[in-house]
Amino acid sequence: MRTILIAFTFAFAGLPACGREQASSTKGAPKIAFITNCVAEFWTIANFGVEAAKGPAGVEVSVHMPPNGTAEEQTRILEDALGRGAVGIAVSPKDPENMTELLDRIADKAILITHDSDAPKSKRLCYVGVDNYEAGRMCGQLVKEALQNGGAIVVVVGTLDQDNARRRRQGLIDELLDRSMDSTRFDPQDAVLKGSKYEIRASYTDQFDRQKCKAIAQDALGKWSDIACLVGLFEYEPPLLLESVRSAAKLGTVKVVAFDENSETLQGIVDGHVHGTVVQNPYEYGRASVELLGKLLNEPDAHKRAALLPPGGFLNVPARKITKDNVAAFWQDLKQKTGKK
Repeated sequence: MRTILIAFTFAFAGLPACGREQASSTKGAPKIAFITNCVAEFWTIANFGVEAAKGPAGVEVSVHMPPNGTAEEQTRILEDALGRGAVGIAVSPKDPENMTELLDRIADKAILITHDSDAPKSKRLCYVGVDNYEAGRMCGQLVKEALQNGGAIVVVVGTLDQDNARRRRQGLIDELLDRSMDSTRFDPQDAVLKGSKYEIRASYTDQFDRQKCKAIAQDALGKWSDIACLVGLFEYEPPLLLESVRSAAKLGTVKVVAFDENSETLQGIVDGHVHGTVVQNPYEYGRASVELLGKLLNEPDAHKRAALLPPGGFLNVPARKITKDNVAAFWQDLKQKTGKK
């Protein structure tokens, strides 16, 4: 029996405790494990895509959830997958720079793809996701819409170790400072960055700690009375930023711009308290990753297998901007895919 492991990390109320394994079985089929990078409602949505794809792909899927979203936990999950005889892995790498050697060892023994966040220096065969630099620039465009006269901005992101986070933040900065396109650029986290209209007063990392995220927002609003916008670049952050703005009695004064499709973020857009959000498509990340691994694992011919990969090893799942104009239609479609009312 061939074994595929796809690793996922979920963070959502009602899911099993993080670190547990969820498995959906198709007797006698190859096994897949889907590994994520943190706990979030984002990954709950992705799991629906995994479930939708497993039957047509002819695979058995197990979902692994790092309890605290650390690189060490993810490393243990990856190594355990190989120990169980995994021959296929889809992972959203926590720390691609420092995990490249591990990922290469896995790629020598199993079919390896990345999703959501890439490890471009590794031997992975394909990346499934958005161009995070372009998505970051889209987020910057939302800030420009919210603050047409300019202003001071505070950015919060889970970590800058991940490829997606670095590119996303840089795209946001470059858009606000009206810079040329350059996804290799990187401004230090502690830099205060000023353009003709916009100032990135600070960039904070919360290390996926929700209490820390909320404290960062509260401290920033107390420290600087001129903050005009808070930007949260990971799915769980915008609701916490919105809560902090509400607690500070600054709804309507301080704008919130978001990333991803947290239900509280979408409700905030409906209510007019969140200007907009850039959404990925986690459902498609799950579905496309399982579908691609199934095809690769079921094709014994190496040349034909290579032909199954997208050009450049990048399966693009385009990002979109969601504002009050299109939030209702987007949310309805999301509910239909996830079986929610």
